[in-house]
Amino acid sequence: MINFKEVFIEIKELQVIAKELRKNIVEMIYRAKSGHPGGSLSIADILSVLYWKEMNVDPINPKSENRDRLVLSKGHAAPALYAALIEKGYVSKDLIPTLRKWHSPLQGHPDMKKLNGVEMSTGSLGQGLSVGNGMALSSKIFKNDYRVYVILGDGELQEGQVWEAAMTAAHYKLDNLVAIIDYNNLQIDGKVSDVMGVLPITDKFKSFNWNVIEIDGHSYEEIIEALNEARNLKGKPTAIIANTIKGKGISFMENNGAFHGAAPNDEQYKQAMEELK
Repeated sequence: MINFKEVFIEIKELQVIAKELRKNIVEMIYRAKSGHPGGSLSIADILSVLYWKEMNVDPINPKSENRDRLVLSKGHAAPALYAALIEKGYVSKDLIPTLRKWHSPLQGHPDMKKLNGVEMSTGSLGQGLSVGNGMALSSKIFKNDYRVYVILGDGELQEGQVWEAAMTAAHYKLDNLVAIIDYNNLQIDGKVSDVMGVLPITDKFKSFNWNVIEIDGHSYEEIIEALNEARNLKGKPTAIIANTIKGKGISFMENNGAFHGAAPNDEQYKQAMEELK
């Protein structure tokens, strides 16, 4: 029997964590005077659920053979990943002011050689799902017990390699693989639907023989339910189409393409941090 009180408390805790992630994201990008706030903020709720409920990870033993793997294929959203790793205890908060600084482990895109918890160096879009395939297939070949999660941008689906990887994952029945598409319909040059439409995403993944779930990417109940369904499904990979808001959590950044790759100024920083109190 579901204990709704416990579920409510758990979701409240995840919301608090996501707010801290958003604070870290804004702080990092403001200090760096550059970065990608919009697409980092849009995945904060998803990362909160992944790191604090779904994934088997341990910052004390970051190389555990059976740890779950997260590949941030949309590598420009690195501040979101760093924020999660900081709050999870992989790295000190003292590094927040060092984003994009020379010799800092917090580079503009994730570098697996510089920071524990980063499973793959990413940045060139379209490649992360292929890497996730390899990890998931390795788990099956060597009879390990870990799952693989890949977060992709919606504009990233314009890359042909994504669909080659989708075909491969279905062929090998990688039911330990979950692709999460951050669908906010904004990319660097404008609306995804204007630049190069990718719809219907659901039908496309289904045609590649994936299990597909469409959710509100800011609803904790829907995120949790989708991940549970993916975990229990056997014989095929799962794609979660997460409908999100770019810049989620900060009023003037929400659905504002100007903040795809622009840092807030002094006044905007103060307003953002005030809204996140």
